[in-house]
Amino acid sequence: MSQVQQEPKSPMPAQSQSAPGHEHKMTPRPRYQAPLYRGSGKLKDKVALVTGGDSGIGRAVAVLYAREGADVALVYLSVEQKDADETKQAVEAEGRRCLLLPGDVTQVAFCKEATERTVKELGGLDVLVNNAAYQMRQKGLEAITDEQLERTFRTNIFGYFYMARAALPHLKQGSAIVNTGSIAGMEGNETLIDYASTKGAIHAFTKSLAQSLVEKKIRVNCVAPGPVWTPFIPMSGSAEKTAKHGEDTPMKRPAQPEEVAPAYVFFASEADSSYITGEVLTLIGGQTTAA
Repeated sequence: MSQVQQEPKSPMPAQSQSAPGHEHKMTPRPRYQAPLYRGSGKLKDKVALVTGGDSGIGRAVAVLYAREGADVALVYLSVEQKDADETKQAVEAEGRRCLLLPGDVTQVAFCKEATERTVKELGGLDVLVNNAAYQMRQKGLEAITDEQLERTFRTNIFGYFYMARAALPHLKQGSAIVNTGSIAGMEGNETLIDYASTKGAIHAFTKSLAQSLVEKKIRVNCVAPGPVWTPFIPMSGSAEKTAKHGEDTPMKRPAQPEEVAPAYVFFASEADSSYITGEVLTLIGGQTTAA
């Protein structure tokens, strides 16, 4: 008998939060347990470092990586400690180790420190997931302050450069870098001009770095989701907009993090994607227009 995963439908309850947003305050809680997903040792005894790993997509990725046999280090802002603690418990419930690394990916020194601590305390580094991000909706370009522009770019693209540069000395043949892009980086978004710009940059960064590292047999790919139910959503827009998140997709709802995370397993796994690098994979709920 086939199983169909039942996920919450739009409209969601109207709600809003201040930045950076916390998963434990959301209703309904984003789903990350992936009850239909069965691990098969694809990442057995690997070490993964996931930025933005406290909640949302990062949390779901950390849990599935652990289910596939990896130890996981999580990077997150210190104000997100409660969410990070829950993710750590979930990873450990899968029988793997979890290292918590509070800090800010916009800081070069922290990125280097986080990478070195991962190698020292978990014994190496095989997979880097660049996932930390910042977004804030604005009605037009003139409403985007210099401070917001700086924060968005430093978090979303500078942080990816910093983490990848810090990780490279520790990666080896068969290692993987998985970046989080967005459909906004392909189609644009009128209320997320700065965010969409950084996501387009991440897609180009993925393709360029993949070309640079192909001879070293280090693969670089990108997952570009559409609407996903994460703390980003009540943090960055009105309560009314949050309620409608994802309802304009053919599936009439946002993705849950547990539906997105298997793509990150695919790109991390040498068994699954050894001939794939420089790819941007869209997960957009039935839309077929993305290039």
